[in-house]
Amino acid sequence: MALEFTDANFQTEVLDSKTLNVIDFWAEWCGPCRAIGPVIEELSKEYAGKVKIGKINVDVNPNTSVQYGITSIPAILFIKDGKVVDKQIGAVPKSVLDKKIQSHL
Repeated sequence: MALEFTDANFQTEVLDSKTLNVIDFWAEWCGPCRAIGPVIEELSKEYAGKVKIGKINVDVNPNTSVQYGITSIPAILFIKDGKVVDKQIGAVPKSVLDKKIQSHL
């Protein structure tokens, strides 16, 4: 199951982590966000133990969204060793995200 990231746990769960983190910035009212949600869940199961995959609700956690300049959602950031190594804006097929994850493992 995809992890739930928040402004409060982002530093310890994501930035201090040595593994690849895939973070889906989303909101309840966002149609494309709801469309990509099941894909994020599938990837989190497939990469369990290898990659941290989770979601952060931009309405509830505005600080992290502002910190990373998130202006369009869904926005998926790929963070490794505390740095953004890739990003994807908008809903895309699972294969696109899978390819990006593979390239950073």
